[in-house]
Amino acid sequence: MGLFQHEAAAVDPVHEVVYLTEDQADGRLYRYTPTSYPDLGSGTLEAAVIDGEQVSWVEVPDPSAADLPTKDQVPGATVFAGGEGIWYSEGTVVFTTKRDNRVHAIDTAAQTYRVIYDAEVAQGAALRGVDNITVEEGSGDLFVAEDGDDMQVVIITPEGEVAPFAQVTGHENSEITGPAFSPDGTRLYFSSQRGTDGNGITYEVTGPFRGAQVE
Repeated sequence: MGLFQHEAAAVDPVHEVVYLTEDQADGRLYRYTPTSYPDLGSGTLEAAVIDGEQVSWVEVPDPSAADLPTKDQVPGATVFAGGEGIWYSEGTVVFTTKRDNRVHAIDTAAQTYRVIYDAEVAQGAALRGVDNITVEEGSGDLFVAEDGDDMQVVIITPEGEVAPFAQVTGHENSEITGPAFSPDGTRLYFSSQRGTDGNGITYEVTGPFRGAQVE
């Protein structure tokens, strides 16, 4: 699946591919198509090339990066400034980049691209240090964890509203990680990676959440 600074992966079970982020200041976004899904032992690795709103994928010649870093093998491949969390939900792949505080989305059927959130243009900039991400099924709300900043989990609604959901205080030098819902959607889990004393702490938040009210 390629030799590079792997950060996170999201499986698109409809098109039977895996999308991968790269934690580098000049990283790329990758798509891996297994030869025999869901076996990931062999397949084709591609890098995203974005032209306006359209996304195309170009094969990486040597995923082993024997002579050239994987990110440098596809001329014109779009640079993403520090790829972080990524999630697939209902035909959309959502991912974050920490160095420019953006949340991005790709429609996997139409292969179109858009920026959902950009801290540089957002009024109030309630979200910075974007990191791990999850999507609540039903509502489509994005739950974005912050790496540092003020240690919040922040919601971005499908309508574009941005609002803090939860905050951990007194956890200097930590980050919020791993937001994920229970299978029935009634509980949200996330962690403070280093807690207050270097040891991680995991939290459970019980609903109901907005998704329970949306068919």
